[in-house]
Formats: sequence, structure tokens, C-alpha cells
Amino acid sequence: MTVRVLLADDQALVRSSFRMLIESEPDLEVVGEAATGAEAVALARSTRADVVLMDIRMPDMDGLAATRAISADEDLAGVRVLILTTFEADEHVFHALRAGASGFLGKGVELSYLLDAIRLVARGEALLSPRATRTLISHYLASPDMTSTPTLALTALTDRERQVLHFVAAGLSNDAIAEQLHISPSTAKTHVNRIMTKLGVRDRAQLVVIAYQNGYAHPGA
Repeated sequence: MTVRVLLADDQALVRSSFRMLIESEPDLEVVGEAATGAEAVALARSTRADVVLMDIRMPDMDGLAATRAISADEDLAGVRVLILTTFEADEHVFHALRAGASGFLGKGVELSYLLDAIRLVARGEALLSPRATRTLISHYLASPDMTSTPTLALTALTDRERQVLHFVAAGLSNDAIAEQLHISPSTAKTHVNRIMTKLGVRDRAQLVVIAYQNGYAHPGA
């Protein structure tokens, strides 16, 4: 299946470079380019891209506002946002994850890794740089506006689901979780999906945030 990608960056040269890279892959296709956040939202609606490669700093509407708009639109539930940032320890990225982004990468990432990241996010996985995630969590988790998920929702998780949530927060893939718990990868995926349904989140990125907010993982652990 071909992954449809929307590029959102205010620099035409950056978009052109990404387009050439992405379209060199047989399973990836660029379906649109946006120079502003507002354009990104409009094109996400018209193209129904699988993944939006979103820069944070853009005119008119920045990447954070665009991410919130896409994530809040029920008609765009299948659209995933992958944030690109110059600085991995950027506080805005944490807010983007809470708003519904499926992950983030530094702009200095190797090109092959970027291509794999697009495929990963398109499959519904989260992509979180471990170093950047630890930095973001430790610096911004205690901010006054970082409210926790209601206790009632968390108590709905089974003991096994709490184990799985802990491993998701540690950045483990479904295969790695399966190995840790001696279950099949498909069973691990089922557990993750059930946790997301119970907690009302879109993907693993938001599960990581919830896990840190509620003590299932700790900075530096």
C-alpha cells in the first residue's frame, strides 16, 4: 500500500528536497505541499493524506495550531502528524504530542530514518526520540497546565494493560513488548489498541504522555 504524504514547511527548498527523497521510494507518494499551517489543514482535508510532515514554525498558522486542528477534526481521524523540529528539546513539541501529533524528529535526522519514520507513523505507531522525550518530560511535565488523565479511566486498565502501558512509555515496539511479556506481537498490539480505546487517545505518543503524567514512567528511569 502506498503511503500518501503531505509536506508542510514554509521553505520551498526544504519541501522540494523532501519531495525528491520521498518520491524516490516506491511505497511513498507526496500528495501536496503547504507553506503555512492553514494550508496544511486545508490540504489534509482535501487530499486525505496518511501522514503530514509538519514543521513547527510557519506563518499564518504555525505547525502546533495546525496539528491541533487536524487532530480535533473527526473527519481526519486517519491522518497522522509527524512533527519536524530544529531542536529536539523544544517545549512546543510536548504540547504538539498532547494535541495529537504521532511523534517528532529533529531536522538533522538521517534521511533513511526519516523515510522509515513516515512508514512507522502511517501504521499507527508513535515515533519518539528517546533523548528528546526524556528532556521534554523532565522539563515540562510539572507545568501547571499538564493535567492528568482521570483516575477512573486508568483504573479501567487490567494489570496486564498497565504492564503494557509501562513498556509503551519506555519506547518499546509491539515486538519488544511481546518478547518481554512472552506473548505474540499480535496480542501485544491488541493490548495497546485496547488501552488507547479505554483512555480515549489516538496513538502511542499520547499514551507516553499519559504514562508519565500518571506515574507509570519517570524521567531518568
